[in-house]
Order: sequence, then C-alpha cells, then structure tokens
Amino acid sequence: MDFEFKSEYNLDDLISIMRILRSPNGCPWDKVQTHKSIRDNFIEETYEAVEAIDTEDSVLLKEELGDVLMQIIFHTLMEEEQGRFNFDSVCDGVCKKLIIRHPHIFSDTTAETPEEVLKNWDNIKMEEKSQATFSDSVDSVAKSLPSLIRAQKVQKRASKAGMDFPSLDDAFDKISEETEELKQAVSSNDKDKLSDELGDLLFSVVNVARFLKVDSEHALYDATDKFATRFRKVETLCTERGIDMKTADISLIDSLWEEVK
Repeated sequence: MDFEFKSEYNLDDLISIMRILRSPNGCPWDKVQTHKSIRDNFIEETYEAVEAIDTEDSVLLKEELGDVLMQIIFHTLMEEEQGRFNFDSVCDGVCKKLIIRHPHIFSDTTAETPEEVLKNWDNIKMEEKSQATFSDSVDSVAKSLPSLIRAQKVQKRASKAGMDFPSLDDAFDKISEETEELKQAVSSNDKDKLSDELGDLLFSVVNVARFLKVDSEHALYDATDKFATRFRKVETLCTERGIDMKTADISLIDSLWEEVK
C-alpha cells in the first residue's frame, strides 16, 4: 500500500485515504457501500454537526464537520468510479453557482440588503432550474426534508405567488377549523381520515409559525427539549418522595409537573 503517514493531513490526504478504503484490496465494509446503503449515515452525520452548532461546541463541530466531509467524498468517489464526476467537478459546480448567484459581487447587479440578495438568489435559481411557474418552485422543495421544514418552505414559495392568508388571524382561524375536522375524524374512527386531518392541522400550525416569523422546526425542537428536561425533574421528585410514577394518579403527576415548571 502506497501511503505516507504524516503528523498533519489535508483534503488531498482525505480523498487518498477514501480511495484506498474503496479499492479492491481496501476495507471489506467501505468498498461494498452504495449511495443508498450510507444514505442514513449522511443524514446522521449532518444532524450531529447541527447538534454541535446548537451546543456551541467548537471542538465537537470540527470533528462532526470532518465526518460530513468524509460522507461527501465517499459519495463523490462512488460517482468517480462510474466515470460520471469527481471531487473537482463538485467544487467546480458549486463555485460557478456561487459566482452566478452573487451578481452583486461578481457582476454589476446591485444588492444593498440581505433581503435584496435573497430576492436575486431566488430569481436566478428559478432561471437556472428552468422553473417557469411558481408550481415548479414549490415542487422543487426536497421531499426528503423534515416535514416541518418542507411545509414552511412550500408555504413560503406559495406565498410569493400570492396564495396566502390575508392576516395572522385568518391563519389562526384555520387551526380552529382543522381542529374541528380532526375531532370529527376521531368520531368516525376512520384511520385514513385521521391521518389526513392531523396532517392538515399540523400544516396549519406551521402557517401560523411562518406568520409569526418563528421557525417551526426549531420551535418543536425546543418544546421537546423542554419537555424532556421537565420530565426528568418530575421523575426525580417521584423518586425522592417515594412515588411510583407508573401507578400514581395523573392529578399528582400534574401537580409535580406544575411544581417543576
């Protein structure tokens, strides 16, 4: 094996190491992987990098960004092996995209505010992707996104076409309407209808979040985190007071919940 051990490695070394792992005499696991087999690994590594950002842990972020970069190279090498593109092609593509979508930097277009930059970016993106209609723009939102993020992006793009609630109050009214329809579905005990109406209710809640300029994904993340923290405190109180949490009356658990709040 032709490999030079170093005290410090760079991007070229990472690509070389991945090539070795993917070679016929390489790692038995790495060399048999496909795009689909490591798809979930890519998602997991990305979320771990996001967690490092959320916790403001620079040391962990450095490590997790390395794992994300490794995944990018992993997928790129699979394409290189098939003769379709390589890492330089990936870099070339993103460089050209950045130059084209920043005409206020690399050309004579003017954009003095972040809002103007985003407007130009969206217009250029629609031209690049031959999105002739707003529907094309809506359809281009990746279905692989977490559902709350996808819903908010779809709503935002529909809003640009003029399809939106007149006011925040109207968006709130839609939540009430969808809640009643969900209750009716519960009464009918129609499983398909239940799923459909629950989806409509969640979509309506995201609409309100968008009007409030609140990121629905982050809001639910924080709410879940808050619940987990309070749940642990309630469980601790139950242990300290000799309460069997599983069999305790719900009113007692509720009172403990209010106590830890």
